[in-house]
Amino acid sequence: MFPEPHEQARAIGVYSFVAAAGGSIGLLAGGLLTTQAISWHWIFFINLPIGIAASVLAHRWLESEPGIGLAHGADALGATLVTSALMLGVYTIVGEAADNGWTSSRTLVFGAIALLLLVGFVVREATHPRPLLPLRVFKSRDVSGANLVQALMVAGMFGLFFLGSLYMQRVLRYDALKIGLAFLPVALSVGALSVDISPRLCNRFGARPVLLWGLTFTLAGLALFARAPLDAGYIRDILPQMVLLGVGGGLSLPALMTLAMSSASKEDAGLASGLVSTTAQVGGALGLAVLATVSTARSQELFIAGASFDAALTGGYQLAFGIGAGLVLASIAVAATVVRGTPLFRPVARVEPSLVRAASENPVGRFKRELSKF
Repeated sequence: MFPEPHEQARAIGVYSFVAAAGGSIGLLAGGLLTTQAISWHWIFFINLPIGIAASVLAHRWLESEPGIGLAHGADALGATLVTSALMLGVYTIVGEAADNGWTSSRTLVFGAIALLLLVGFVVREATHPRPLLPLRVFKSRDVSGANLVQALMVAGMFGLFFLGSLYMQRVLRYDALKIGLAFLPVALSVGALSVDISPRLCNRFGARPVLLWGLTFTLAGLALFARAPLDAGYIRDILPQMVLLGVGGGLSLPALMTLAMSSASKEDAGLASGLVSTTAQVGGALGLAVLATVSTARSQELFIAGASFDAALTGGYQLAFGIGAGLVLASIAVAATVVRGTPLFRPVARVEPSLVRAASENPVGRFKRELSKF
């Protein structure tokens, strides 16, 4: 819809802003439903009417675009292979490694099976005439690098949201509403930067430098969380990290989407955008599984060694936040070495002044001229 770089950056910024606004509402609504409404079960029920409303509005407002549909069949085997591989991988980390250790025979066997299923998925996609995920999309360094950065960054961030909530609940004794309010600066910062500042920076300096700065802010926030004290005060020990993470997300997310969509053709636009969402979910699931397992093991070690319950929990959370910071550091390395960035401006041929005047007199020209004032 927006082929020009500056228009695309603006549209992606608005998209990120809306997502952050929804996240802000979700944080507060989840806290209110848990502490003020019937019970915590309502945080799942509330998604049902929201999903129905979104489906109805999408049907009314979004234009239908023809595709291949299901007439020629779907890659059901590919979907089964990749879903089974990821589910078994998460189970191996959370179930087997947590209970039996990382080097136990059960953990190694289940991990090997998950890896074989993933290899089978890749082979299937390389040979199937209508693959679920055409491997050609990974030929672009920007697309491949942006998705890898997304997976690593989200892996660290998901661990913070989950384990950070537990830290505030079990160590600092926050209730659900206070936890929602504590995370609110992240969503507000993402929204404030995404809608205007991040698109302007991407147009001025390019998506790659903006991404690197955003990841650096995120790394700083997670590194500070790795030093979270047992008796933390919100203003002194939590709010600065939340602001850093929000600034990092507000800069990184629009830049990541721009890079991930940079070389997608019109036919592959849906594939490229879907891939970004998928890598975020996969990175978050696997990263959270690892961080939660490592955190639990560390807390158990400290408790057995004689630490108090709260001190043992804090030590486990600190280790998880430190590993999350390491994942973001790895994403910075990928962004610096793999991602190249796309040209900021496309070359424009010289246009005769008479043609410019003629174009400005038609309705479309007038509309664009008025729009440019904003």
